[in-house]
Amino acid sequence: MRVSLSARGLGQGPPFLALSYARTEEDEDPEQYQLFDTPGYIYRVLVTDMDDPLDLLLWFYNQRAGAEYLIKEADNDAGLAAHPSNRWRMNANWFQIAMLAYNLNCWLQLFQREENATVETMQHTTLAMARLRFLFLAARIWRHAGRVGVSYSDHYQEKDLFQRLMERLRRVTRAPDGFAPVLATPLRP
Repeated sequence: MRVSLSARGLGQGPPFLALSYARTEEDEDPEQYQLFDTPGYIYRVLVTDMDDPLDLLLWFYNQRAGAEYLIKEADNDAGLAAHPSNRWRMNANWFQIAMLAYNLNCWLQLFQREENATVETMQHTTLAMARLRFLFLAARIWRHAGRVGVSYSDHYQEKDLFQRLMERLRRVTRAPDGFAPVLATPLRP
């Protein structure tokens, strides 16, 4: 990584950090449009008024970018951007419902994880992807001899994963001191 810094406090406009990273194979298909698209390097510019060390500034802005991504996901996928009313109390209730939906999705993603998964190996699944995988299913609800069941298509790719999730949900039981664990190994950071 090669870092270029602007002259701070010399009246030449806002202070900024200009960074250039050597391009790797993973960077060949960027997710975002690149302003300066060169074959050897990827560029990143941060405008800041903080005078902290470079590594702390990079950490701070990387964390902020991750939070903004989650806010964007909540806006677009959980319905947080929709304000159903002009009344503050109604919008506050809507916000609570949207955050509950988002948190339930995160809980379900943790619940359906592999038994030996760690925090480092788990990947974030967006609400939109979880909806496509688990809610918009080609299925038929049937009732026969006092039983109710759901039949899925043979072509449903996530059938085994969905079945595992449903079995774990059925195993949730009360214990004297809370709920009994469903997975043998807890997820620890």
